[in-house]
Amino acid sequence: MGENNHKDQKPISYEKSNKPIFSSYASSSSSSPCSFTAIIIILIFLSYFLYSFSFISFLNPYSPSRIPNSLLVPVIRLGSGQRPEEKTELKHVVFGIAASSDLWRHRKQYVKTWWRPNGEMKGAVWLDVSVNDSVSSPSSPLPQIKISSDTSSFKYRHRNGHRSAIRITRIVSETVRMLNGTESEKDVRWVVMCDDDTVFFPDNLIRILRKYDHKQFYYIGAPSESHLQNLHQFSYGMAYGGGGFAISYPLAKVLEKMQDRCIERYSDLYGSDDRIHACMAELGVPLTRENGFHQFDVYGNLLGLLSVHPQTPIVSMHHLDVVEPIFPKTDRVSAIKRLMIPAKLDSASLFQQSICYDTSRQWTMSIAWGYTVHITRTYMPARMMEMPTRTFNDWHKRRDFTNLAFNTRPITYTDCQRPRVFYLSRVLNDSSSDMTLSEYLRHNEWNPKCNWGIQDPSDINRIFVYKKPNPDRWNKAPRRDCCRVVPTTKKGTMVINVAPCANDEIVAYSDK
Repeated sequence: MGENNHKDQKPISYEKSNKPIFSSYASSSSSSPCSFTAIIIILIFLSYFLYSFSFISFLNPYSPSRIPNSLLVPVIRLGSGQRPEEKTELKHVVFGIAASSDLWRHRKQYVKTWWRPNGEMKGAVWLDVSVNDSVSSPSSPLPQIKISSDTSSFKYRHRNGHRSAIRITRIVSETVRMLNGTESEKDVRWVVMCDDDTVFFPDNLIRILRKYDHKQFYYIGAPSESHLQNLHQFSYGMAYGGGGFAISYPLAKVLEKMQDRCIERYSDLYGSDDRIHACMAELGVPLTRENGFHQFDVYGNLLGLLSVHPQTPIVSMHHLDVVEPIFPKTDRVSAIKRLMIPAKLDSASLFQQSICYDTSRQWTMSIAWGYTVHITRTYMPARMMEMPTRTFNDWHKRRDFTNLAFNTRPITYTDCQRPRVFYLSRVLNDSSSDMTLSEYLRHNEWNPKCNWGIQDPSDINRIFVYKKPNPDRWNKAPRRDCCRVVPTTKKGTMVINVAPCANDEIVAYSDK
């Protein structure tokens, strides 16, 4: 291209060429011809670029340059003085407990087992008429008592039901009205409904609710265990009120505004929870299903269900007056009180199953932590051990497993495979090892004779289970714990260690 010093240069001509001869310089200016050309090219390019940008903005009506400032959404950033929203706690939940004056004297004992006084929990028991203990203090082991408003003006046309269902349906609305304008309302995020014969595990309830945005419309619960109940009487899309359900507070306030009109439209429905479901359908809010809410529409022994609880925190248990006590040789309330001891030590792991094998004796062990240990002769695959055994009848008091909304299996396939059951006797926290130690004693029941050449599990009288509490287990993907038999020389005793499975650990009696 040449150098920048052109003082002595003359116009350049090209001889022997038919092309026109151009003068490279028109004057004696000191500017470079290359620099001048480059400036011209850059100006042309910039002009073209600006034109293209304005043309694209003209074609795109949503270009930022064409949106009025009044419609732009500001970007909100947390300043140095702002804190992220705190996690949902018990203080953010208000309970509406449906009760009747006829049964309250007895059923309040269930509520006492899980209610936390002194302002740790808030809510009310809604009765039809006043009872003697209708006045309660903050230190009372029971929630405050409220009397439901009169519902005699509402129509009720179901021939086999009871019109008290209307009163119970309106507890959500009356709870919202009870909170309206009070100081505590600003903290409320969820309204939780249940019956007076329902037991809650509050810490697990909070674990479930933390998964959801309380500012959105949520209706959380579970259907019945009875297929016929879901299919004919109610719906698989309905949360059963006995097992309890949670409604986000914004949704509860909207429900309160329209519920009375909605109730009038469904005078032919049977219960309170199906009326709630009908109103939710009108609002367009579906059921968010959480399997830890338990209606327990069954009769008999819950052993088969609770020993293989789903891999989710247990939230509630209903119909405790219908089923047998969950621990043998005790009354129902005392059985729940015993269960609350392991619930305080490791509520996240309560009823969670782990499976392992004693290869030296050809036994299969299944531990439902805080509740039972089962020992079965011979090897049983994990997929079978996860299935509930039929220790109960369906809601129509028939041993018809096709009337259940889940898979089940017989208690035993042969007399030799009948499991030996060990129930929780006590549990304590071992501070030296930061582990819990739970003891399970064998339940004496009919044990048929067996001619298999396998040692009888009845030789074991007690089982000790070591386990480290795991309150954060539900912040991870669900996975069953693993268990390992620990050698011991003590006669009639078995020791088992329960812990999270290793990444590549499998539960199988053979690698073949």
